[in-house]
Amino acid sequence: MRLPLLPVLLVPFAAACSKESSAHADPNKPVHGLASIELVVSPDNPLTAAKAALGKQLFFDPRLSGSGKTACATCHLPERAFTDGRATSPKDNGSMNTRNAPSMFNVGYHERLYWDGRALGLEANVKAAWTAQNGAKPDEIAPKLAAVDAYAKAFQAAFGKGPDETTIVQALASFLRDLRDEDSAYDRFAAGDAAALSEQAQQGLALFRGRAGCVVCHTLPLFSDRLFHNVGIGSKAEKPDLGAAAKNALDDAGKTGAFKTPSLRNVAKTAPYFHDGSVATLAEAVQLMASGGIDNPHRDPLLKDKHLDATEVAQLVALLEALTGTTPFTPPTLPQ
Repeated sequence: MRLPLLPVLLVPFAAACSKESSAHADPNKPVHGLASIELVVSPDNPLTAAKAALGKQLFFDPRLSGSGKTACATCHLPERAFTDGRATSPKDNGSMNTRNAPSMFNVGYHERLYWDGRALGLEANVKAAWTAQNGAKPDEIAPKLAAVDAYAKAFQAAFGKGPDETTIVQALASFLRDLRDEDSAYDRFAAGDAAALSEQAQQGLALFRGRAGCVVCHTLPLFSDRLFHNVGIGSKAEKPDLGAAAKNALDDAGKTGAFKTPSLRNVAKTAPYFHDGSVATLAEAVQLMASGGIDNPHRDPLLKDKHLDATEVAQLVALLEALTGTTPFTPPTLPQ
């Protein structure tokens, strides 16, 4: 069973995936620029600067949580590309999540959110995370925000009404949709600056698009095909995570143990890696994937041992480090 997609603005990317998957892709002609793909935007929540600015404040405000002590930014730190450096994170109530907090950069390009794809669109993702992760009770929090004069004015300016569950969710989703970062050394190289990438990183790019085959799933320019693959992570656990096969996700037995391909942009900042945070370093993650992942009955047939040596792994790591963006981010001042 496959859930229907929301009526969102999308552009097909299958053709681009096919093109970039070629083992003979020319490494001297890298694809760049997120402008070549469209944001996924709900028709009920057009993106505006006012909504995004309001959502930025809300994202950092602990008053949105049940305890009043945690914010969305508690697990999504700007200095870590909006991850938190932990394998898994505690919820507002102190219980632990079972999956790693993913980066929020460029999530506006994904039609399905969460590692298992269970949320269709950012609004659904935000609502679920706000209430489950942060323990929010929207009907109690909305009046508290309305009592803050600066917030009351900001909601009126953005939505023409005061805060409620819908407008809070839409503001947060708008901030995340606008949270884009692509100004990396790779992007400058791809735009024509031959000196932007080191020789080692250029060799890594040739491997990435060629013999290593990384580009098959980490499709340029997002460095993700936005699809779900079983690479074997967690498959040896006593009770393996079903991933996208779960009934509240894609409900597809063919996706048992499959998780969404993460974007590799800013990946050097987002350790530990994979959906369970089980791999500590980027070099280990590259070596694991280049070796074909972890064998299990549901492993994606795309995964093969590429027989890379230590020098080649280091070249891929150099490329991945060159995907770190340089777009400045200043946390907001919260209204009192």
